Amino acid sequence: MRDLIIRNGTIVDGTGGKPFVGDVAIDGDRIVEVGTKVSGSFKREIDASGMTVTPGWVDIHTHYDGQATWDEVLAPSSWHGVTTAIMGNCGVGFAPVRPDAHTFLIELMEGVEDIPGVALHEGIDWKWESFPEYLDVLESKPRTIDIGTHVPHAPVRAYVLGERCNTDYQPNADEIAQMAAIVREGVKAGALGFSTSRTLLHKDLKGVHMPGTFAGSDEMLALGLSMKGLKHGVFEMVSDHLGDDDEWMWVKGFAEETGLPVTLVATSAGAYEGNKMYNIAEEARAHGMDIRPQIAGRPTGILQGLNSNFHVFIAHPTYRAKVHGLPLAEKVAMMRKPEIRAAILAEESTIRSGPLAGGIEELLYRVFPLGDRPNYEPDREQSVAGLAKAAGVSAVEMMYDLLLKDEGRELLYQPLGGYVTYNFDFFRKNMQHPNVLFGLSDGGAHCGVIADAGMPTFILTYWGRDRTKGEQFPLEFLVRKLTSDTARAYGLNDRGQLKPGLLADINIIDFDKLRLFRPEAINDLPAGGKRLVQRTEGYRYTVKSGQVTFDNGVHTGALPGGLVRGGREAVILAEAAE
Repeated sequence: MRDLIIRNGTIVDGTGGKPFVGDVAIDGDRIVEVGTKVSGSFKREIDASGMTVTPGWVDIHTHYDGQATWDEVLAPSSWHGVTTAIMGNCGVGFAPVRPDAHTFLIELMEGVEDIPGVALHEGIDWKWESFPEYLDVLESKPRTIDIGTHVPHAPVRAYVLGERCNTDYQPNADEIAQMAAIVREGVKAGALGFSTSRTLLHKDLKGVHMPGTFAGSDEMLALGLSMKGLKHGVFEMVSDHLGDDDEWMWVKGFAEETGLPVTLVATSAGAYEGNKMYNIAEEARAHGMDIRPQIAGRPTGILQGLNSNFHVFIAHPTYRAKVHGLPLAEKVAMMRKPEIRAAILAEESTIRSGPLAGGIEELLYRVFPLGDRPNYEPDREQSVAGLAKAAGVSAVEMMYDLLLKDEGRELLYQPLGGYVTYNFDFFRKNMQHPNVLFGLSDGGAHCGVIADAGMPTFILTYWGRDRTKGEQFPLEFLVRKLTSDTARAYGLNDRGQLKPGLLADINIIDFDKLRLFRPEAINDLPAGGKRLVQRTEGYRYTVKSGQVTFDNGVHTGALPGGLVRGGREAVILAEAAE
């Protein structure tokens, strides 16, 4: 008797092939049969009639590096059908680490990824120093989903260079060799690759650029080439300089010399204008290089609100003095007082740079209320300033009133980068390129101002069902991009498709009911740390390694997930090789 049969579902198998109605049979942690009608006896049967059956999502860009050491569930990603999450992105993480450098890495993570330092101090137990020891700690804890990780550049630099790691100091050949040895040791032990950041956006709590931001090409290439000769190892890079001659030369040099994959994340506004991202992907494809730009399904967006860590009045003197530190209900009550409203609206922000530098009125043409059914591709007229113009009031008055909506729980979406045309046509063009990977959910990070961990759910619903502003994508295309494409980019060939011999990582989805709710603030991190999360409905079941982990959105208590070590667990059976 086999363990589980999923019957009569519309199977979207992750290959990109057309959906079909059929059954999926599971025994232990593996799929054993997929077909229009599977016979035999089973311990449990799930009737998936009218539902969509897909592989579990493989999310390649998360930041659960600390959370994975204390949290079994790894929400919110696990709420959204993710069954494998890859962390250690953007060059930040918590290993290797010397005993006196714990606070440095926490402050770096807090500054770069907006994860509350108090939660990291309380939650991390630091039972490691080397990267292989960190992997062992991760492997010792069962969880709902599988995780894998990169060796991150910043901790490696800090481990070798100490206090010089984020200064202008350029390491000598011996120090570069030490760093390269650490990277190779970590990847050989099971890290899925190496990650780095070369963007001016990434700074620690003191405003200092993170280690590696200004590393020379000799260092970058040496650390990448440390993986040469290994059968796995992705080079992940976040950069302001994608396509610039110097950087592009050594990126191509790494790809050509090692044969290993590269995934690139653009952080400059220029990369989201014209065809720069697309051209990088096209050049790589034309020359047979495994270089894959990474893109989200929508612009990264700052969430402004009274429950967020930012909104346009956050630095107004009266707000800081009278409102800022209050609980939400008291904030709302105070802001409804006519004298407080008048004072705040009459003041200017003390912020003189960043998003407010161009003036609040102009900014508010790019800020949109989400409501309880978020629309992430709104028109200019739906912006705060657009609504204000239609109502005959100032944009700041409209913003003030919207912040108080729904007893202060309203959030307003400020898309960054590629939304100057008020549509997602740029995203659609890049998403369909065969070398482009879906990523950038940032699960576990940006706790106070961003809630993008539900990106797989957004991609499936918006691009596969709800978009009216332009063309959608076929569901089978989206499922493939969220599963087998991301899995195979990282050499995880034992998952990502519904085929015999592969891991039984499966979502059973009521696609018509699948939706995202407005993000909300919860205080469930260690020491009461706050984070913004986005809930969903429509995932009827999630199955990880043959065990049902979520039943109608409720965690069953099953913890079949663990650590994926590159080059060890990613074994594909012969019958599933094509």
